[in-house]
Amino acid sequence: MFLDRFYSVRDGRICISAFQASQFAKEVAGDFNPIHDPDARRFCVPGDLLFAVVLSRFGLSQNMTFRFRSLVGDSIPLAFRENGEHGIDVCDDNGKVYLEVERSGAITHDEQFIEDFTRGYVAASGKNFPHTLKPLMESRGVMFNPDRPMVMYESMSLALDTVDASSPELELSNADLEAAGKRGNVTLEYQLTADSKPVGEVTKRLVLGGLRPYSPEAMAEVIEEFYRLKARGADYGSEAASS
Repeated sequence: MFLDRFYSVRDGRICISAFQASQFAKEVAGDFNPIHDPDARRFCVPGDLLFAVVLSRFGLSQNMTFRFRSLVGDSIPLAFRENGEHGIDVCDDNGKVYLEVERSGAITHDEQFIEDFTRGYVAASGKNFPHTLKPLMESRGVMFNPDRPMVMYESMSLALDTVDASSPELELSNADLEAAGKRGNVTLEYQLTADSKPVGEVTKRLVLGGLRPYSPEAMAEVIEEFYRLKARGADYGSEAASS
């Protein structure tokens, strides 16, 4: 499975190092959020990586809802376990729950379809900033704190007409931002197609922190830093591949 190098298994627990999490964010998701850098003060494992591991271990169900309850830090041993017939919990040995999953309907364990779906979803997530969020914030006249950009995963859900398909692709169909004080609630809706036919919908919800009035100059600096980090990540990936 393509995920194998992004986590390790120790004593029956999944462990994701800061380095593995950062590599997944950059290489698979195209996500250069500083919170996923190994040396970040508030480092956390990308929610998309937890999502991907759940699918690889339990399969893809027709209907699934993922609720992210807590941030996962560096190398925390995690248990991925079923909770009844329709639930999956990701928790540590102290019982702290980081991710709750509800599922129903038909399930596929087809590795190729799951990998294709995962890669498509994660790639779409990687386009959140600046491609989707920048114009969305600009249109609402608000933005996150440029000194500490905070974009957090809250939940995602999917509803598929079938799990017996191939060549899945995701396309953003709607984006909305509601400002509530210093908090911004973002809803992103995607249409899923397979074999060029609509087969379902995916909804992702994000939280923006530290909202303030939109500043074109401050946003330009954030975007410049994003592409600087992206270029540095690409350079590092080339060096790692050749070593």
